[in-house]
Amino acid sequence: MLTEWLTTISFVFGGCCSNAVTLEQLTSQFPRAGSLITFCQFAIISIQGIRRHVTWSSYGPRLKPRRIPLMPYLIQVVLFYLVSLLNNAAFAYRIPMAVHIIFRSGGLVISMILGWIFAEKTYVQLYQQIVSSYSPIFRSYTTAQVLSVFIVTLGVIFTTLSASEPSSNAMIGSSTRVYLTGIGILTLALVFSGFLGLVQDYTYTKYGRPPNSSDKSFAAPTWQESMFYLHFLALPMFVTVRKDLMSQFYALSRGPLASYTIAVPPSISATILPSLSLPPPSATPLYPKSSLFLSFTNVRTSSTSSLVDPDALLLRLQLPAACFPLLLNTVTQLLCAVGVHRLTTQVSSLTVTLILVVRKAVSLILSIISGNWTVFIYSGL
Repeated sequence: MLTEWLTTISFVFGGCCSNAVTLEQLTSQFPRAGSLITFCQFAIISIQGIRRHVTWSSYGPRLKPRRIPLMPYLIQVVLFYLVSLLNNAAFAYRIPMAVHIIFRSGGLVISMILGWIFAEKTYVQLYQQIVSSYSPIFRSYTTAQVLSVFIVTLGVIFTTLSASEPSSNAMIGSSTRVYLTGIGILTLALVFSGFLGLVQDYTYTKYGRPPNSSDKSFAAPTWQESMFYLHFLALPMFVTVRKDLMSQFYALSRGPLASYTIAVPPSISATILPSLSLPPPSATPLYPKSSLFLSFTNVRTSSTSSLVDPDALLLRLQLPAACFPLLLNTVTQLLCAVGVHRLTTQVSSLTVTLILVVRKAVSLILSIISGNWTVFIYSGL
């Protein structure tokens, strides 16, 4: 049990914090790439889970037996797709990463309000916990929980209002409208996220929390199944933003190039080098008409200089500079999703939110260290 918790927490903090760093790097250069980032994240998580949840029969591919029926998943898929898309789309409206992180912590109060309204969670004596047939879902909130949520909400409000102040008098009205539009998008995402938490609470309580690892009739534990279906079933929904995806892809592909070199082993370079006739210090592209190409070079570069080494052979790959951060972002998102989905099958939605708030605080500290902060944002933390 302790090992499972340590593994889950490691994925949550390690994967999600690394994902926040790469996301900040991407959105600072390409603020309108939110849809493309979301699609890549959903695609890599779906590809990773196909072998566990899809099998081939004589009639073609089919889904393996599930612990949870498709209908609860379909509801979660719609909500999860909207939350993910809206959160990444907000960067196009001049929302700083620090504000983005802090504002999403407002999900605590949303979860509590929705819990009171829809799950019949009332702030009464603790012994009134059994209010329906699904009693593990409907717990009361303690005074400490309410006070903690109140303090966090005050910090969110203070930070949001402080960051909305423009640094100059030019285009104040336009900047404020753009910023408030971004805040409205994040608010809508918080509401959808709160509903998603309630649906997940109900689903995991009814169909498996914690997963029954001894049951061999199912393909994977509940958290793996949930993670796959939430992302895989959402892929067709990206048809609705296909034009945005194409325009964002072209914007990234036409951006500045970055070069990555790998030294060719001497035994191989001795055979290849004489036939290349490299004209130092330039490289010989294998695909000169493509912006994404492989080439051989004998130029060793560093941050301060370039040196021609006639005895060396390097394989150089040139890609748009955004490709490597995008790859890191999708991989770290996979690790983050593993941690969060493991967590949702072990504790209630409010506890999940509380743990994720702590994780966001760590991400915020990393953002502050990088210099993306003001005294008002720091006070909100």
